[in-house]
Amino acid sequence: MKPFKFKQFTIQQDQCAMKIGTDAVLLGAWANIDNNPFSILDIGSGTGIIALMLAQRSNAELIDAIEIDDNAHEQCVTNFENSPWGDRLFCYHASLEEFVKDIEDKYDLIVSNPPFYSSDYKSGNEQRDIARFEDALPFGHLIESASKLLSDDGKFTVIIPFQEEDKLIALASEVSLFPNRILRVKGNQESDIKRSLLEFSFNKIDMKISALIIETERHQYTQDYINLTKDFYLKM
Repeated sequence: MKPFKFKQFTIQQDQCAMKIGTDAVLLGAWANIDNNPFSILDIGSGTGIIALMLAQRSNAELIDAIEIDDNAHEQCVTNFENSPWGDRLFCYHASLEEFVKDIEDKYDLIVSNPPFYSSDYKSGNEQRDIARFEDALPFGHLIESASKLLSDDGKFTVIIPFQEEDKLIALASEVSLFPNRILRVKGNQESDIKRSLLEFSFNKIDMKISALIIETERHQYTQDYINLTKDFYLKM
């Protein structure tokens, strides 16, 4: 499998069950860095793409990632080391549960593109299934862990299937995390809303809801999508 080249870095992905996808790029581009985060955490990093995008976009001095899968962890470390920001990036080989127990630091920005197929879905490829399963990282566990690792003014940003949006907001409210921004994503004008990107914080403020359509027709991207991703994709 060929490496995936972005404008400022390259991703090797031959060892990862979850390959580079639109979801990760959307999250890496949309996550809010207006509060100039000093520290960033990427939960379930896979290839490391979201952490790398945030290294490109921000001045954060500490960008940590967690990856439980052996091969994905190895690949993430390689991608970090080969990037221009290797000195700011570190990938822990751990489960989220272990990480929460061991780490006392708080993060100003936490991002996650969690695996979210429900357990009735099996592809026949076990590694891919583990990467895809919500039960590999249940939303409740993710939200609770994020609330423990987030700084008081920090932001937690996640991308999930649109139909899970209400469930995630309800789970977040149990740990005093409130939605501040939501972006609902459609493949094209006619298609259903497919994804929700949500930004949570401990601050209850007026929520901003916006929409993004990716394509006008096959491989014809909307100006909104180009504006969001043009700093990354070579052909944008």
